[in-house]
Amino acid sequence: MGITEGTRAAEAAGTPYTVSPAAARRRTLLRAGSYAVPAAVVLLAVLTADRARLADQFARLSLAGTMFPEVLTVALLNTVLYTAGGFVFGLVLGLGIAVMRLSGVRLYRWLAMAYIEVFRGLPALLVFVFVGVGVPLAFPGVHFPGGVYGQVTFALGLVAAAYMAETIRAGIEAVPRGQWEAARSLGMSHGRALVSVVAPQAFRIVVPPLTNELILLFKDSSLVLFLGVTLQDRELTKFGQDMASASANTTPIVVAGCCYLLITVPLSVLVRRLERRNHRMR
Repeated sequence: MGITEGTRAAEAAGTPYTVSPAAARRRTLLRAGSYAVPAAVVLLAVLTADRARLADQFARLSLAGTMFPEVLTVALLNTVLYTAGGFVFGLVLGLGIAVMRLSGVRLYRWLAMAYIEVFRGLPALLVFVFVGVGVPLAFPGVHFPGGVYGQVTFALGLVAAAYMAETIRAGIEAVPRGQWEAARSLGMSHGRALVSVVAPQAFRIVVPPLTNELILLFKDSSLVLFLGVTLQDRELTKFGQDMASASANTTPIVVAGCCYLLITVPLSVLVRRLERRNHRMR
Protein backbone atom coordinates (compact mmCIF):
# COMPACT_ATOMS: atom_id res chain seq x y z
CA MET A 1 0.00 0.00 0.00
CA GLY A 2 1.40 3.39 -0.98
CA ILE A 3 1.60 6.50 1.17
CA THR A 4 -1.52 8.03 -0.33
CA GLU A 5 -3.56 4.82 0.01
CA GLY A 6 -2.31 4.36 3.54
CA THR A 7 -3.31 7.88 4.48
CA ARG A 8 -6.81 7.37 3.11
CA ALA A 9 -7.18 4.05 4.87
CA ALA A 10 -6.08 5.60 8.15
CA GLU A 11 -8.48 8.51 7.75
CA ALA A 12 -11.32 6.12 6.97
CA ALA A 13 -10.52 4.11 10.10
CA GLY A 14 -10.36 7.27 12.20
CA THR A 15 -6.76 6.70 13.26
CA PRO A 16 -3.89 9.18 12.86
CA TYR A 17 -1.40 8.42 10.11
CA THR A 18 2.19 9.64 10.28
CA VAL A 19 4.89 9.37 7.64
CA SER A 20 8.19 7.98 8.86
CA PRO A 21 11.30 10.17 8.42
CA ALA A 22 12.80 7.62 6.01
CA ALA A 23 9.67 7.61 3.84
CA ALA A 24 9.60 11.40 3.85
CA ARG A 25 13.25 11.55 2.74
CA ARG A 26 12.60 9.06 -0.08
CA ARG A 27 9.65 11.09 -1.26
CA THR A 28 11.73 14.27 -1.21
CA LEU A 29 14.55 12.61 -3.15
CA LEU A 30 12.14 11.22 -5.74
CA ARG A 31 10.56 14.62 -6.22
CA ALA A 32 13.95 16.29 -6.56
CA GLY A 33 15.03 13.66 -9.09
CA SER A 34 11.91 14.20 -11.19
CA TYR A 35 13.03 17.83 -11.64
CA ALA A 36 16.77 17.27 -11.79
CA VAL A 37 16.85 14.67 -14.57
CA PRO A 38 14.92 16.71 -17.21
CA ALA A 39 16.86 19.83 -16.22
CA ALA A 40 20.16 17.98 -16.67
CA VAL A 41 19.11 16.70 -20.10
CA VAL A 42 18.11 20.20 -21.25
CA LEU A 43 21.32 21.71 -19.87
CA LEU A 44 23.45 19.06 -21.59
CA ALA A 45 21.69 19.71 -24.91
CA VAL A 46 22.21 23.46 -24.59
CA LEU A 47 25.89 23.13 -23.72
CA THR A 48 26.77 20.62 -26.44
CA ALA A 49 24.68 22.03 -29.32
CA ASP A 50 26.10 24.37 -31.93
CA ARG A 51 23.86 27.28 -30.97
CA ALA A 52 25.18 29.66 -33.61
CA ARG A 53 24.50 27.21 -36.40
CA LEU A 54 21.06 26.37 -35.03
CA ALA A 55 20.17 30.04 -34.77
CA ASP A 56 21.24 30.67 -38.35
CA GLN A 57 19.34 27.66 -39.71
CA PHE A 58 16.15 27.92 -37.66
CA ALA A 59 15.93 31.54 -36.47
CA ARG A 60 17.41 33.85 -39.08
CA LEU A 61 15.50 37.01 -38.24
CA SER A 62 16.30 38.80 -41.48
CA LEU A 63 14.73 35.96 -43.47
CA ALA A 64 11.74 35.72 -41.14
CA GLY A 65 11.10 39.44 -41.64
CA THR A 66 10.73 38.99 -45.38
CA MET A 67 7.78 36.64 -44.82
CA PHE A 68 5.59 39.35 -43.34
CA PRO A 69 2.90 40.42 -43.87
CA GLU A 70 2.23 37.84 -46.62
CA VAL A 71 2.49 34.89 -44.24
CA LEU A 72 -0.46 36.37 -42.31
CA THR A 73 -2.54 38.01 -45.04
CA VAL A 74 -2.26 35.10 -47.49
CA ALA A 75 -1.01 31.85 -45.92
CA LEU A 76 -2.64 32.08 -42.49
CA LEU A 77 -5.84 33.57 -43.90
CA ASN A 78 -6.12 30.78 -46.47
CA THR A 79 -5.51 28.16 -43.77
CA VAL A 80 -8.29 29.61 -41.63
CA LEU A 81 -10.69 29.77 -44.59
CA TYR A 82 -9.94 26.19 -45.62
CA THR A 83 -10.45 24.98 -42.06
CA ALA A 84 -13.68 26.92 -41.54
CA GLY A 85 -15.16 25.63 -44.79
CA GLY A 86 -14.22 22.03 -44.03
CA PHE A 87 -15.54 22.27 -40.48
CA VAL A 88 -18.93 23.70 -41.45
CA PHE A 89 -19.40 21.20 -44.28
CA GLY A 90 -18.25 18.32 -42.06
CA LEU A 91 -20.55 19.41 -39.22
CA VAL A 92 -23.63 19.53 -41.44
CA LEU A 93 -22.80 16.23 -43.13
CA GLY A 94 -21.80 14.62 -39.83
CA LEU A 95 -25.07 15.64 -38.19
CA GLY A 96 -27.01 13.98 -41.01
CA ILE A 97 -24.91 10.81 -40.76
CA ALA A 98 -25.33 10.74 -36.97
CA VAL A 99 -29.12 10.89 -37.37
CA MET A 100 -28.93 8.08 -39.93
CA ARG A 101 -26.75 6.12 -37.51
CA LEU A 102 -29.52 6.34 -34.89
CA SER A 103 -32.35 5.73 -37.35
CA GLY A 104 -34.77 2.89 -36.92
CA VAL A 105 -34.35 2.06 -40.62
CA ARG A 106 -31.69 -0.60 -40.95
CA LEU A 107 -30.57 0.53 -44.42
CA TYR A 108 -29.82 4.03 -43.12
CA ARG A 109 -27.80 2.62 -40.24
CA TRP A 110 -25.79 0.43 -42.62
CA LEU A 111 -25.08 3.33 -44.98
CA ALA A 112 -23.99 5.55 -42.08
CA MET A 113 -21.73 2.84 -40.66
CA ALA A 114 -20.18 2.19 -44.07
CA TYR A 115 -19.42 5.89 -44.54
CA ILE A 116 -17.91 6.23 -41.06
CA GLU A 117 -15.72 3.15 -41.38
CA VAL A 118 -14.47 4.07 -44.85
CA PHE A 119 -13.58 7.70 -44.19
CA ARG A 120 -12.17 7.04 -40.74
CA GLY A 121 -10.03 4.27 -42.16
CA LEU A 122 -8.67 6.14 -45.18
CA PRO A 123 -5.76 8.56 -44.75
CA ALA A 124 -6.82 12.15 -45.39
CA LEU A 125 -4.13 12.36 -48.07
CA LEU A 126 -5.92 9.73 -50.18
CA VAL A 127 -9.18 11.65 -49.86
CA PHE A 128 -7.45 14.82 -51.12
CA VAL A 129 -5.97 12.90 -54.06
CA PHE A 130 -9.37 11.44 -54.88
CA VAL A 131 -11.04 14.87 -54.75
CA GLY A 132 -8.28 16.59 -56.71
CA VAL A 133 -7.72 13.90 -59.35
CA GLY A 134 -10.48 11.30 -59.24
CA VAL A 135 -13.52 13.58 -59.24
CA PRO A 136 -12.40 15.67 -62.28
CA LEU A 137 -11.63 12.47 -64.20
CA ALA A 138 -14.94 10.84 -63.31
CA PHE A 139 -17.06 13.95 -63.86
CA PRO A 140 -15.31 16.20 -66.44
CA GLY A 141 -18.12 18.74 -66.50
CA VAL A 142 -18.28 19.15 -62.71
CA HIS A 143 -16.43 22.08 -61.18
CA PHE A 144 -16.18 22.88 -57.50
CA PRO A 145 -17.54 26.32 -56.59
CA GLY A 146 -14.74 28.52 -55.39
CA GLY A 147 -12.04 26.50 -57.12
CA VAL A 148 -9.41 25.31 -54.66
CA TYR A 149 -11.48 26.53 -51.72
CA GLY A 150 -14.35 24.33 -52.80
CA GLN A 151 -12.07 21.32 -53.27
CA VAL A 152 -10.48 21.72 -49.86
CA THR A 153 -13.84 22.27 -48.19
CA PHE A 154 -15.19 19.11 -49.79
CA ALA A 155 -12.13 16.98 -48.99
CA LEU A 156 -11.76 18.15 -45.38
CA GLY A 157 -15.50 17.92 -44.82
CA LEU A 158 -15.66 14.31 -46.02
CA VAL A 159 -13.00 13.28 -43.53
CA ALA A 160 -14.29 15.41 -40.66
CA ALA A 161 -17.89 14.24 -41.08
CA ALA A 162 -16.96 10.65 -40.25
CA TYR A 163 -15.45 11.65 -36.90
CA MET A 164 -18.06 14.29 -36.13
CA ALA A 165 -20.88 11.84 -36.82
CA GLU A 166 -19.64 9.48 -34.11
CA THR A 167 -19.06 12.36 -31.72
CA ILE A 168 -22.56 13.76 -32.27
CA ARG A 169 -24.10 10.28 -32.00
CA ALA A 170 -22.37 9.75 -28.66
CA GLY A 171 -23.59 13.15 -27.48
CA ILE A 172 -27.20 12.37 -28.45
CA GLU A 173 -27.07 9.02 -26.69
CA ALA A 174 -25.60 10.70 -23.59
CA VAL A 175 -28.77 12.80 -23.15
CA PRO A 176 -30.95 11.08 -20.52
CA ARG A 177 -33.78 9.02 -21.92
CA GLY A 178 -36.18 10.96 -19.74
CA GLN A 179 -35.64 14.03 -21.92
CA TRP A 180 -36.97 12.13 -24.91
CA GLU A 181 -39.94 10.85 -22.93
CA ALA A 182 -40.74 14.29 -21.54
CA ALA A 183 -40.69 15.83 -25.02
CA ARG A 184 -42.90 13.07 -26.45
CA SER A 185 -45.33 13.43 -23.55
CA LEU A 186 -45.76 17.08 -24.57
CA GLY A 187 -46.93 15.94 -27.99
CA MET A 188 -43.69 16.47 -29.90
CA SER A 189 -42.82 14.21 -32.77
CA HIS A 190 -39.53 12.30 -32.73
CA GLY A 191 -37.91 14.80 -35.09
CA ARG A 192 -39.22 17.80 -33.17
CA ALA A 193 -37.99 16.36 -29.88
CA LEU A 194 -34.56 15.79 -31.41
CA VAL A 195 -34.26 19.32 -32.77
CA SER A 196 -35.82 21.27 -29.90
CA VAL A 197 -34.88 19.27 -26.79
CA VAL A 198 -32.20 16.64 -27.34
CA ALA A 199 -29.88 18.27 -29.89
CA PRO A 200 -29.18 21.44 -27.82
CA GLN A 201 -28.22 19.32 -24.82
CA ALA A 202 -26.15 16.97 -26.96
CA PHE A 203 -24.21 19.82 -28.56
CA ARG A 204 -23.30 21.19 -25.14
CA ILE A 205 -21.73 17.81 -24.41
CA VAL A 206 -19.88 17.47 -27.72
CA VAL A 207 -18.53 21.03 -28.05
CA PRO A 208 -15.11 20.13 -26.54
CA PRO A 209 -14.48 17.13 -28.83
CA LEU A 210 -15.76 19.11 -31.82
CA THR A 211 -13.28 21.86 -30.97
CA ASN A 212 -10.54 19.22 -30.92
CA GLU A 213 -11.69 18.16 -34.38
CA LEU A 214 -11.38 21.79 -35.48
CA ILE A 215 -7.74 21.77 -34.35
CA LEU A 216 -7.08 18.57 -36.32
CA LEU A 217 -8.70 20.07 -39.41
CA PHE A 218 -6.56 23.17 -39.07
CA LYS A 219 -3.47 20.99 -39.32
CA ASP A 220 -4.91 18.72 -42.03
CA SER A 221 -5.47 21.75 -44.23
CA SER A 222 -1.75 21.48 -45.05
CA LEU A 223 -2.69 18.66 -47.44
CA VAL A 224 -3.95 21.30 -49.87
CA LEU A 225 -0.45 21.31 -51.38
CA PHE A 226 -1.34 18.03 -53.14
CA LEU A 227 -4.05 19.85 -55.12
CA GLY A 228 -1.56 22.01 -57.00
CA VAL A 229 -2.42 25.44 -55.66
CA THR A 230 -1.42 28.84 -57.02
CA LEU A 231 0.70 31.36 -55.13
CA GLN A 232 -2.41 33.12 -53.80
CA ASP A 233 -3.99 29.84 -52.67
CA ARG A 234 -1.06 28.62 -50.58
CA GLU A 235 -1.63 27.79 -46.93
CA LEU A 236 0.96 27.92 -44.14
CA THR A 237 2.80 24.67 -44.83
CA LYS A 238 3.08 25.24 -48.58
CA PHE A 239 4.10 28.86 -48.04
CA GLY A 240 6.80 27.91 -45.54
CA GLN A 241 8.02 25.05 -47.74
CA ASP A 242 8.35 27.29 -50.78
CA MET A 243 10.22 29.95 -48.81
CA ALA A 244 12.51 27.34 -47.26
CA SER A 245 13.33 25.85 -50.65
CA ALA A 246 14.10 29.25 -52.15
CA SER A 247 16.35 30.31 -49.26
CA ALA A 248 17.87 26.89 -48.40
CA ASN A 249 17.01 27.68 -44.79
CA THR A 250 14.55 26.20 -42.29
CA THR A 251 13.49 29.49 -40.69
CA PRO A 252 10.33 29.81 -42.87
CA ILE A 253 9.17 26.42 -41.62
CA VAL A 254 9.61 27.58 -38.03
CA VAL A 255 7.66 30.78 -38.73
CA ALA A 256 4.86 28.75 -40.32
CA GLY A 257 4.80 26.50 -37.26
CA CYS A 258 4.51 29.51 -34.97
CA CYS A 259 1.56 30.74 -37.05
CA TYR A 260 -0.14 27.36 -36.54
CA LEU A 261 0.37 27.75 -32.79
CA LEU A 262 -1.29 31.18 -32.89
CA ILE A 263 -4.54 29.35 -33.66
CA THR A 264 -4.16 25.92 -32.07
CA VAL A 265 -2.96 27.03 -28.61
CA PRO A 266 -5.96 29.36 -27.95
CA LEU A 267 -8.28 26.63 -29.23
CA SER A 268 -6.68 24.10 -26.87
CA VAL A 269 -7.18 26.51 -23.95
CA LEU A 270 -10.80 26.93 -25.01
CA VAL A 271 -11.30 23.15 -25.05
CA ARG A 272 -9.98 22.80 -21.50
CA ARG A 273 -12.24 25.59 -20.26
CA LEU A 274 -15.28 24.07 -21.93
CA GLU A 275 -14.49 20.68 -20.42
CA ARG A 276 -14.18 22.20 -16.94
CA ARG A 277 -17.48 24.04 -17.39
CA ASN A 278 -19.21 20.83 -18.48
CA HIS A 279 -17.85 19.00 -15.43
CA ARG A 280 -19.18 21.74 -13.13
CA MET A 281 -22.62 21.58 -14.75
CA ARG A 282 -22.94 17.83 -14.22
